[in-house]
Amino acid sequence: MPDVRVIIPAYNEEKSIAKVIKEIPELVSEIIVVSNNSTDQTVKNAREAGATVLSEQRKGYGHACLCGINYVGKQSKRPDIIVFIDGDYSDYPEDLTKLIRPIVEEDLDLVIGARVKDLREPGAMTPQQVFGNKLATYLMKLLFGARFTDLGPFRAIKYEQLLALSMEDKTYGWTVEMQLKALKKRLAYTEVPVRYKKRIGVSKVSGTVKGTIFAGIKILGWIFKYSFR
Repeated sequence: MPDVRVIIPAYNEEKSIAKVIKEIPELVSEIIVVSNNSTDQTVKNAREAGATVLSEQRKGYGHACLCGINYVGKQSKRPDIIVFIDGDYSDYPEDLTKLIRPIVEEDLDLVIGARVKDLREPGAMTPQQVFGNKLATYLMKLLFGARFTDLGPFRAIKYEQLLALSMEDKTYGWTVEMQLKALKKRLAYTEVPVRYKKRIGVSKVSGTVKGTIFAGIKILGWIFKYSFR
């Protein structure tokens, strides 16, 4: 079995974080929760559920993910696969086995968990999320010939390939940056349909007007930035 580590960025997810951790398959060697300046019981609940907990005071999804990657890079034994999943319990953690299978069995580099409509609980994604995903993936297909249908945060990637991407986005553009850089580096990728349900609590991005606008700007900015490279 490959060495699989999970990184979970979390900002004020005290009601959901333990549920996510407890449902991650036992094949995972370490679960890393990065508290992104949480002010509730996220840290306490994550530790009690058995996760390694890190603290990243700088707010931003990308900041939290980079903190987790930096921690992994300092370990004496490096993993084979890194899985990213949100801490809001909208994904089904047990689907991780489906997510890593193309990497293990087909030697692919990157797998995106696609939140397809047939497997998605009604109302789990806001209309702006659905529209934003369609627009972003359409532009990626038009400009780069991509086969992506989603920017879903539940994803698995070979650790060495993750390092090669030199990820840099600190906030909302993390997912699209990874996919754009994977295209540029010609990584072997695929999507796996995953189930998706209503999250616990209110989204810090799609649940606010400010978050939705800034996320949209950031995502489109990355796409057009790479179209001229």
